[in-house]
Amino acid sequence: MKFKFYLLLGALFLVLGCSAKYGSSSYAPVMATAGRAYYDGDRAEADYQYERIAENSAAEQEISENDLERKIVMTANVRVRVENLNEADSFIKDLMKRYNAYASSTDIDDNSRHYSIRVPSSAYKAAIDEINGIGRLLGRSESAEDVTLRYYDLEGRLATKKELLKTFQSYLGKAKTIEEILSVEKRIAELQYEIEGTGKELRNLANRVDYATIELSVLGPIASSPYRGPTLGERLKELFGSFGNFLSVLVTIIIGIVIFGIPILLLLVFFFWLLFGKIGLLKKLWRKAAGGKQNPV
Repeated sequence: MKFKFYLLLGALFLVLGCSAKYGSSSYAPVMATAGRAYYDGDRAEADYQYERIAENSAAEQEISENDLERKIVMTANVRVRVENLNEADSFIKDLMKRYNAYASSTDIDDNSRHYSIRVPSSAYKAAIDEINGIGRLLGRSESAEDVTLRYYDLEGRLATKKELLKTFQSYLGKAKTIEEILSVEKRIAELQYEIEGTGKELRNLANRVDYATIELSVLGPIASSPYRGPTLGERLKELFGSFGNFLSVLVTIIIGIVIFGIPILLLLVFFFWLLFGKIGLLKKLWRKAAGGKQNPV
């Protein structure tokens, strides 16, 4: 019976997951009644209650999307050129303060600035119109992602899981054996984990809906005169720099000769003196060998 109970609960979640309407709380009491019926052994009552849940879910799917409040994620990319980057930076900070916005990231270069601005969706249009007036507009692109169905699906799943958690928590007082207690506690832990994950996903999506994102690139003025190559001073500096590098290499070679060359040379002289000089070991061996050949036994 318990195996069939959990199997039907799994099938129930598959049915409920297809619903995009927030009204999942309307059948939460029915779901709780069905769960209690299976726990108490009244399978006929439980089957009837689960049929009601499936019918309600199917009816909710037929509701027009126009009846739902639209959930839109707004994003924009804007590139402008200004004559004074510091003045533009002050203007952007003042704009964010007036519209209760904030910069999630800021990149500063020598002649450019990049801001990732999060602005309340209600102020998105006004803010982006003001941003266009900072300087000369170089480029602008906007996108709107409709996440309505996903948003309400997550909201409905979260509400359903919370109701089911309450149902299982009520079973703890009715459990009679350790096996039943452990089984119910395991399912409660699983539901708590699922609620945490679904809640986090819903909060992230809600934040993207509530706050639009504007990726703003502000470029500084173009240089007044083109680059004409290195000046005489720069060339002399480069020449002396090259000569300095040559001297450093030469000094390194000389030091290497002193450290390694002289000992090697002395070692070679020693071996020459030992083999061919006054001692002349090789000479003696050669003469001995030659004398042996002239006086055979």
